[in-house]
Amino acid sequence: MHQNKEFTLSRDVEAILIPSGAKSTIPAGTPGVITQALGGSYTVATYQGLARVTEKDADALGLEKSAGTNGAAKAESSGTEEVDEKMVWDQLKQCFDPEIPVNIVDLGLVYDCQLTKRPEGGTKVDVKMTLTAPGCGMGPAIAHDAQSKILTIDGVDEADVQLVWDPPWNQSMISEAGRMKLGMI
Repeated sequence: MHQNKEFTLSRDVEAILIPSGAKSTIPAGTPGVITQALGGSYTVATYQGLARVTEKDADALGLEKSAGTNGAAKAESSGTEEVDEKMVWDQLKQCFDPEIPVNIVDLGLVYDCQLTKRPEGGTKVDVKMTLTAPGCGMGPAIAHDAQSKILTIDGVDEADVQLVWDPPWNQSMISEAGRMKLGMI
């Protein structure tokens, strides 16, 4: 893991500020610390505050880009198998809240996953998810990350990830694995 690794950016990097979700550019030469490296993205702390940086900019953080990073590559498939829910859930487990080191499935943020075979071929995936707090500006970024990871599955040609607020999220929705990771049990 690259957690708590100090860096100085070698070039300008696009980032999403946490928790506002606003896009920003962190300039070359900026020092910082990687606070979380999960799901193909990095949470970094700089003088601008916390931000999320994608795997494509790992080199600017002084890291080597890996060939198949945490779900960023096409999901494994033989080409003959049909898309199933397990494949989708496995991809969703590669999505992380940038402030919490637990995936969105184990956090209890994913409420529903529906697969629909399309008459013209392929599969459409509809996911309903929520956030730990309704005012979180990172919601669109997390939903986009989930959608991108679902679209890496062979046979999925459309994915719709909707943010919903009913029922409201609470800590009892966190899985046992998530609770263990967070030190709650």
